[in-house]
Amino acid sequence: VCLVGRNGAGKTTTIDSVMGLLPINSGTVTLNGRDITRLSAHERALSGIGYSPEDAGLFPDLTVAETFQIGQSVAKGARRSGEGIDPRVFELFPEVRDFTTRRGLFLSGGQKKMVAIARALTLGPSILLLDEPFEGLAPVIVSRFIEAAKRIKAMGVSLFIAESNLMTASRVADRLYAIDRGEIIFEGPPARAFENQEVMKTIRG
Repeated sequence: VCLVGRNGAGKTTTIDSVMGLLPINSGTVTLNGRDITRLSAHERALSGIGYSPEDAGLFPDLTVAETFQIGQSVAKGARRSGEGIDPRVFELFPEVRDFTTRRGLFLSGGQKKMVAIARALTLGPSILLLDEPFEGLAPVIVSRFIEAAKRIKAMGVSLFIAESNLMTASRVADRLYAIDRGEIIFEGPPARAFENQEVMKTIRG
């Protein structure tokens, strides 16, 4: 599922609310039929929600390997940090092997996004929230990340992606929601969004 809208439309607010980083004023958040509205962010993470923020949120002084080990050490049933990095990380992003000893401060924007997504997967989530994962990337790297998203889906992990570019969203989404000023203005398959001139005008500004 992709949530599409202009900057400031409410995409990040929605994702942060689902993750428990922001309080909600009304409604509920449910996961697999369970009401998790009152759970803290870390409790939601351990319940099966993975999260990759727009800015990646990496510790600048930790190496990539240490970043993955933190996730594994706190995950329920996960291998402990001394037993190595989850092999799924390298299946998804083989490039990460080349910079596991590099500190977060010295990673490129694309590398940081790879690490942030892979870090979220070390918790073994059933759903993964990605906030603007394609933002600021070259077209060839965007295609690389879209392929990674499809592979994550093939692993049985659901994806909820916030994205500003409708064309990019249409390449990965089965279902799309358009948001403007905090309100959902469209819901359906991506092809129908392109046919709706009002939605296209709103998204493009």
